[in-house]
Parts: sequence; C-alpha cells; structure tokens
Amino acid sequence: MEFPIHASCQCGQVSYVLKAQPLKVFACHCQECQKLATSAYSVTAICDTNDVEFSGEMGEWSRLAESGNKNHAKFCPQCGNRIYHYNPDAPETVKLKLKPVGMKHDSVFKPQAHVWVSEKLDWVDIPQGMKCFDKQP
Repeated sequence: MEFPIHASCQCGQVSYVLKAQPLKVFACHCQECQKLATSAYSVTAICDTNDVEFSGEMGEWSRLAESGNKNHAKFCPQCGNRIYHYNPDAPETVKLKLKPVGMKHDSVFKPQAHVWVSEKLDWVDIPQGMKCFDKQP
C-alpha cells in the first residue's frame, strides 16, 4: 500500500490525508454503528493522530458510550458524511469513519476483527476464522 491516501466527503468540502497504515481496523455491529452506517455495521480505522491531516469545516456531535468513554464525532455540515470519531481522554488516536473510494488496493481498510457481535443482525455472515468480540475488546 502506498501512502499518503487522500479521501473526501461526498461534497468534497472536508478531506483528509492518511500518511500511514491504521493501527487497527474493526467492523462494529453495535446498534449505534448500525444507525451511523445505515447498514448492518460500520467500519472504523483507528489511526495515530499524527498520521492524519484533516481540512475543511466540520461540525461536531457527542455522546457517552456504554463503556463510559466519551465519543465525539466530526462530520461535514454540508453533506452530513461522518469523518471521524475521537475520545478527548485519548487524544493520541482518531477513529476514521470515512473511507476512500476507488482505491486500487483497499485492503488497508479491511477489518481485522468484528466487535459488538452480540448486536449483529441475524443475516450478516462473518468470515470463518475472523476474530469476534461480543462487545468492545
């Protein structure tokens, strides 16, 4: 995989440059991520904060996770695409939600594990041998 990787929201107003491989990539099946993705699960790439540069104006929304962690979300106020999440108590990482499209080698965003499978939709099949966690590891 060649870095940097460039990505933008649907309208192009917000973009980022990813300069290195994510630390971890998860597919999350919790009901909050189902709402976020408007799908069966959401893919999150956890990255070192120093490895990502964002540009453009972003709105912010926040909530407390079941774990008690603070979950702040950044999004494009024009098109609504979620860009990333962060926990202000853990500023060393960001959780990318917006994936680049049209990449020749998109395996950089392939999930390494599935989390919150206790809330997985019945019709979703997880690949054999994939690491799975009932909740957050």
